[in-house]
Amino acid sequence: MADSYVRVRGAREHNLRSIDVDIPRDALVAFTGVSGSGKSSLAFGTLYAEAQRRYFESVAPYARRLIHQVGAPKVEDITGLPPAVALEQRRSAPTSRSSVGTVTTLSNTLRMLFSRAGDYPEDAAERLDSDAFSPNTAAGACPECHGLGTVHRVTEQSLVPDPALSIRDGAIAAWPGAWQGKNLRDILAALGHDTDRPWRELPPAEREWILFTDEQPVVTVHPVRDVGRIQRPYKGQYMSARRYVLHTFADSKSETLRKRVQGFMVAEPCPVCAGRRLRPEALAVTFHGQDIATLAGMPLGALAELLRPTAARPDDEVAPTLARDLVARIEVLTELGLGYLSMDRPSPTLSAGELQRLRLATQLRSGLFGVVYVLDEPSAGLHPADTESLLTVLGRLKEAGNSLFVVEHDMEVVRRADWIVDIGPRAGEHGGQVLHSGPVAALADATGSATRRFLFDTAPPAARTVRRPTGTLTLRGVTLHNLRGLDAAFPLGVFTAVTGVSGSGKTTLVTRVLAEAVREHLGDGTTDTGEDGTEAGPMARAQLSGAEGLEAIDRLVRVDQKPIGRTPRSNLATYTGLFDAVRKVFAATDEARARGYTAGRFSFNVAAGRCETCQGEGFVAVELLFLPGTYAPCTACHGARYHPETLEITYRDRTIADVLAMTVDTAADFLADIPAAARSLRTLQDVGLGYLRLGQPATELSGGEAQRIKLATELQRTRRGHTLYLLDEPTTGLHPADTEVLLRQLHGLVDAGHTVVVVEHDMGVVAGADHVIDLGPGGGADGGRIVAAGTPVEVADAPGSRTAPYLARRRARPDAR
Repeated sequence: MADSYVRVRGAREHNLRSIDVDIPRDALVAFTGVSGSGKSSLAFGTLYAEAQRRYFESVAPYARRLIHQVGAPKVEDITGLPPAVALEQRRSAPTSRSSVGTVTTLSNTLRMLFSRAGDYPEDAAERLDSDAFSPNTAAGACPECHGLGTVHRVTEQSLVPDPALSIRDGAIAAWPGAWQGKNLRDILAALGHDTDRPWRELPPAEREWILFTDEQPVVTVHPVRDVGRIQRPYKGQYMSARRYVLHTFADSKSETLRKRVQGFMVAEPCPVCAGRRLRPEALAVTFHGQDIATLAGMPLGALAELLRPTAARPDDEVAPTLARDLVARIEVLTELGLGYLSMDRPSPTLSAGELQRLRLATQLRSGLFGVVYVLDEPSAGLHPADTESLLTVLGRLKEAGNSLFVVEHDMEVVRRADWIVDIGPRAGEHGGQVLHSGPVAALADATGSATRRFLFDTAPPAARTVRRPTGTLTLRGVTLHNLRGLDAAFPLGVFTAVTGVSGSGKTTLVTRVLAEAVREHLGDGTTDTGEDGTEAGPMARAQLSGAEGLEAIDRLVRVDQKPIGRTPRSNLATYTGLFDAVRKVFAATDEARARGYTAGRFSFNVAAGRCETCQGEGFVAVELLFLPGTYAPCTACHGARYHPETLEITYRDRTIADVLAMTVDTAADFLADIPAAARSLRTLQDVGLGYLRLGQPATELSGGEAQRIKLATELQRTRRGHTLYLLDEPTTGLHPADTEVLLRQLHGLVDAGHTVVVVEHDMGVVAGADHVIDLGPGGGADGGRIVAAGTPVEVADAPGSRTAPYLARRRARPDAR
C-alpha cells in the first residue's frame, strides 16, 4: 500500500530543533503550542514552503521571477507531500479599489450578468462590455471621481475652524506654519486686507476670495521684522488656502505634510455619480429593475435571494447560468457567516479572519482534490456560532479528498481534529520540539504540553467576585454602519467584554464610536496605538444624540493588531523605546566617549554607524538572471548591520549587534541594572513576549504579537488619572496559556482603577469579565442591536442571544469557547 503519511526529517526552520514528525494525509490535523513555539514554522515555513518549492521546479525559470516565493526551507527530507495551498491571516493592501467582489471574483460574474443579460435603455446604441461596469477601469469609472465614489473638497469651516481669530492670529489653520504662513499673511496685508480683524467680521465676498480664489497676484511685501534684522522688501505671490491644500495633497512628497492637509479636507459623495462610482451609461443598465451599484451594495444573502428566481429557471440561457453560479458561490460565503457583507465592501475594512474566510470559500468552489490546505487560525475573529459553520466547511474540503493542516488555538476546533501535532514546550529557543504527534485523545499522556490542560481539564473555573462600577459612560442615539439609534452604557472601573457574531457591530461600537466620542472630549491629549495613517478611503463619522459620563475619563488608549512598522528597520526595540536606553549605554562606555561616539552612532539607520554595503539592512538583494531574486547576508557585516568600527565598542563583552540578537528573556538579565531598559523588558515579559528577539523585524511579527508589544509599550508608561483601554480581540493568535498571561495584565489595569473594554470572541475571556454587552442577533442588517447586557451570569441566561449558550457552556467547562 502507498504510504499515507507526510514524513518530515530534520526540520530546522527558525527555532525547530531538527525535528522528525509523521503527519497523516486526508485528515484534519491541528498544529498547537504556545505562541512562538514553532508550529507555524513547521506548518508554513517547512511543509508549505517545501510544497511550493517543488511546484516551482516545474515552472519555467522566467515565469518564476513573476511569482512570490517563500524560499527553500531548512529541512533534510520530506516524503509524501502533495501540492499545497496556503490560507494565511494576511491583511489586504490599503486600497479602497479592492473589495469583497474583487477578492472573491464575484464582481466579474455580476458584471458579465449586466453586460449580457441586463435591461438596456431604448436609446442604447449597443451592449456594453463587462469592463464598462467596473469602477476600476477607464471604460467604467466615473470621470469626475475616477471610480472612487467620493471627492475631496475644502469648505470655509474646514479651513477656518475658529472664526473668532484674526488672520494674523492664525484663523486660516490650513495654511502652513513658520515663514511660509507668515509670508501669505503679509501678502494679504500688502493686498489691502485687514489681517487683525476677527475672521467672522470680514465681508463674505472677501472671505470667499481669500480662501477660494484661483488668482495668484504678485505684490511687493514690506515685512515687519525684529529689531536688528534686515527689513528688505520682496515680491510675494499669493496662493489661496484651497489651492495650497489641494496642491500639497496631490503633489507633496512629504507624507507628514499630506496627512496634515488631509485633515482640512472633507470627503463628499461625487456630485456626478452620487457615490456610485460608474459612468451614466453603465448605471442606465438594470437587472430586476436595479442598477449594478445597487446590487453590489446589497448584503450577499439578500443578493442571493434576489437572484434565486432567475437561477431556478431550467433553461441554459446566459442569465440563469450566471445567476446559478453567483447564488452557489454566495451560499458558501453565507455558510461561513459572511452573508452580511456586500460586494462593494472595501477590503481594507475587513478583518484578517473575514479575508481568510473569503479565500476559503473560493477554494471550496475550486473543486481541487489531493491538495494540502495549510490554514493559519481559521477560527480567528469568529464567534463560536460561526466556528460551527467553519468546521462544517472544513469537513467538506476533507471529504473532497484533501488534507487540512490547521495552525489553531481554539480548543473546540482542536477537539474536532483527527490528529494533533503539539509543539513546545515553550516559546522561542525554549520551544521547537514535537511533544506529541498522534490522535487528539493521546495528548493526555504528553508531558510538558501546555495544550493538554486546556484540552482535557473539565473542572469549572473558580468563582470570582464581580467588581462594582465607579460610574457609567453612556452613548445615546448611536448611528453608524448597522448601528441605528443605539443606546449603549459602559460601566467604568470594571472589565467589559463586547460580544456578538461577526458583523454584529462590536468593532464599530467600541473602536469607532466609543473611541471617537472619548477622543473628541479629551481633545488632542489622547494616545492611539492603533493608527498607522492608512485608511480605506474616507471614514464615515458616527452620529450621536448625546453622551454622558465622559468627564470621568482622563486618557484614552486604543490597542489594535495593526503592524508596528512596515519595514524590517522597525523592530521590537525601536518601537518600545527600549533601543534608546541601549544605545545610551553603549555611548557611555569609556571607548565610545574617547572616540566621540554619541548614541546616534549605534543606530543602524544612521550613516555614521551602519554598514554602508547593506545600508544597515543586514542583507543584500541578489538578482539572478531568469530566476527570482533572493536575499543573502551582507558580505561586509555578515548580517550584523553595523560598521566594523561601531562593533569595536562593547558593553560587558557584547556588541550592539549582539544585544539586538538577544531574546527579551536574555536581555532582561543582561540589562537588569539599567532601569529604563529593565522596565521595558519586564513589561514585555509580563505580556508573554520573552521569546522575541530585540531586533526582530516588525514584518515578522503576527498581529497578536504586535498588539501585545503596543500594550507593553503602554504599560511601561506612568499612568495618571482614569484611563480607558480599548482592545479589539486581544486574544487573537494566542494560545490559552498566553491568554492567561495577557488577562492578568488587563485585570491588573482594572484593579489599579482604570477601565478596560475588549471586543472578544473567546468565551473564557467573556466569562471572566465584570460586564458583558452582547450585540446581534445576527450580522449586518440583522445586527446592530444590544441583545443582552449584564454580568456573565445574566447574559448566559439571556433569551435570543447567540452568545448565551456558548457562555453558559464555558462557565461549566474552562476551555470551551
